[in-house]
Amino acid sequence: MSSKSIKTREAILRAALKLLEAGQGQGVRVADIAKEAGISRQAVYLHFPKRAELLIATTRYLDDVRDADTRLAASRKAASGLERLDAFIEAWGNYIPEIYGIAKAIFAMQDTDEAAKLAWADRMQAVRHGCDAAVQALTRDGVLSTDNTPEQATDILWTMLSVRNWEQLTRDCGWSQQQYIETIKRLSRRLLVAD
Repeated sequence: MSSKSIKTREAILRAALKLLEAGQGQGVRVADIAKEAGISRQAVYLHFPKRAELLIATTRYLDDVRDADTRLAASRKAASGLERLDAFIEAWGNYIPEIYGIAKAIFAMQDTDEAAKLAWADRMQAVRHGCDAAVQALTRDGVLSTDNTPEQATDILWTMLSVRNWEQLTRDCGWSQQQYIETIKRLSRRLLVAD
């Protein structure tokens, strides 16, 4: 890919990210993204033939811009399952406020926009993968509670760490970010770790 092509692709992703965050769930058309990026609609389609590809790439671009891999490093390098569980909750839980604008926009659009639905599913599967890795680490250490299968434990952790739950606790109930993180860590240990 030429440097001009790379710059155009990045301009498209920056424009899409900006419009999605500003729109808070209002539909964002390819024409709007093209205008914001200062290019033609056709140029957008040359880089992203399908709108779903564009939205998925935009959410992944956000992860690159926010350096999600560095945030997850402590979780991935954890020496024990308990450390991995806590580190993943901290990494994802503290990332939610930073991606909340685009998450809210894509979530709001998904009922009427198949591309948004695919983008949301893609990102939530990435979170589920992190939850599964934490549960597998607990299993390897022999500390996963026998109350649930590893798959059920992953389901529980994934649900507890949903953007909607974070939104309800911090936005609607007024919890601080620290209170949210500490409570989710404590509840996760109670539900997932053997006594």
